Amino acid sequence: MKYDTKILHGAIDRDPWTGALSIPVYPASTYHQKNVDERQAYVYSRSENPTRRALEETLAALEGGRRGYAFASGVAAITAALTAVLESGDHVVVTRDLYGGTYRLFTEYLSRFGITHTFADTSDPDEVERAVNPRTRALFLESPSNPILKIIDFEAIVALARARGLVTMLDNTFLSPYFFRPLELGVDMSIHSATKFLGGHSDLVAGAVIAATREMGRKVLSVQMTTGAVLSPENSWLLMRGIKTLRARMTIQAQGAMKIAGWLAAQPWVERVYYPGLAAHPGHDIITRQASGYGAVVSFVADSVSRAYAIMKGVRIWTVAVSLGGVESILSYPAKMSHSGIPLAERQALGITDSLLRLSVGLEDADDLMEDLEQAARM
Repeated sequence: MKYDTKILHGAIDRDPWTGALSIPVYPASTYHQKNVDERQAYVYSRSENPTRRALEETLAALEGGRRGYAFASGVAAITAALTAVLESGDHVVVTRDLYGGTYRLFTEYLSRFGITHTFADTSDPDEVERAVNPRTRALFLESPSNPILKIIDFEAIVALARARGLVTMLDNTFLSPYFFRPLELGVDMSIHSATKFLGGHSDLVAGAVIAATREMGRKVLSVQMTTGAVLSPENSWLLMRGIKTLRARMTIQAQGAMKIAGWLAAQPWVERVYYPGLAAHPGHDIITRQASGYGAVVSFVADSVSRAYAIMKGVRIWTVAVSLGGVESILSYPAKMSHSGIPLAERQALGITDSLLRLSVGLEDADDLMEDLEQAARM
């Protein structure tokens, strides 16, 4: 079965009880037990729910993993993945320029439980190796990173991790499994804010963890059942519906992103463009070799802070908002939105300046989107 077919038919593609092509929403919290001495599939919906189970099998099929698990948010999924393998005293090497919510998780929450970390430029395997110490248990990675879109060489990083006995986990939100399947390159866990491209319609909040092995999956399941941060049946149904159009959305949105990135690079009011599909982007050759596409997120630096504000105030088609991955094009301001929790000096050192804008390209005509940015940029 080719991948585009697997999106629709790789897991539970119809209701096993009725044959319905849309898996029903099962809002039940508990289930009748015919025999208390025998284990049955569904007992209580924190542990198992038919709607969520269909989604989780779909997630596993999309990533080529052994099991998938659906959570109430992307941050809940990241927390589950980390706590499934980490204990007090463990150390993690973390991608330096990563989502602000994940930064906060490491610096303000996990640190309270004796879990330490080192931020590193994970696009440089040598720097990653220098950051590893005897207490290191895992590598937490983002690629393309948020919002500078740095690229990781997963062949090199996985080889390093295996030599050191480290667990590798990747936030794969930006590319989605349609363009990149890290488990095929040896990564242990692929994580998503399913709110974004997997859902694709800005109408749900969800997270996902897909484990490469049964053993790793059991550890994630234990955290899911123990902490209870599960995805609701209603949102599970919405996410399955969104996934059905993943191929169409990702193909069109990535094409638009490529066109807009190339156009931005030629504009006099743009100082720099970040997009892995551009030949000049660091890591372009790596992502071309390891992935099947470049995604639909483009970041750029305007020539002034006032220009960045003029664009945000002047756009008519672009929606100025947090988040990304919807069918509508979204313009974000990382310094005051997704990365506002990172201290100013550190944020600026990462290149997340007050002139940086992040674009999530939707399904609109790319020419209209470019015209909208151009008219807004006129000062």
